[in-house]
Amino acid sequence: MSKIKSLGASIVAITPESPYRTLPTVEKNELRFDVLSNQDNAVARRFGLVFEFPELVHGFYQSERINLPGTQGNENFERPMTETYIIRSDGVVAHAHVDLDLTKRRDPHEVVVILEALTKI
Repeated sequence: MSKIKSLGASIVAITPESPYRTLPTVEKNELRFDVLSNQDNAVARRFGLVFEFPELVHGFYQSERINLPGTQGNENFERPMTETYIIRSDGVVAHAHVDLDLTKRRDPHEVVVILEALTKI
């Protein structure tokens, strides 16, 4: 995180969790960056980056362990895709990584390499 800041960048996370669930997550994990709530996946939906779980797996996602309706505060069985964007100060997207697999996120070390390359331009 300090390397990212030293390159003049900042991190902002956007979560599909409802606002009342976001703050406890930030506090529990001692996050040192902004975490915004994307209520009902409105932002991801505008970019066409929401997928809906088939009815066959709704029971799994309603389980006590996951409780998707409870964490998101709605009855939509959907999630945004995993996304990482590097946006220049002029608002231009310099890098985008989008994956349907929620476990495949852009590695922070890769973000640093990309940011370093951008500072050389």
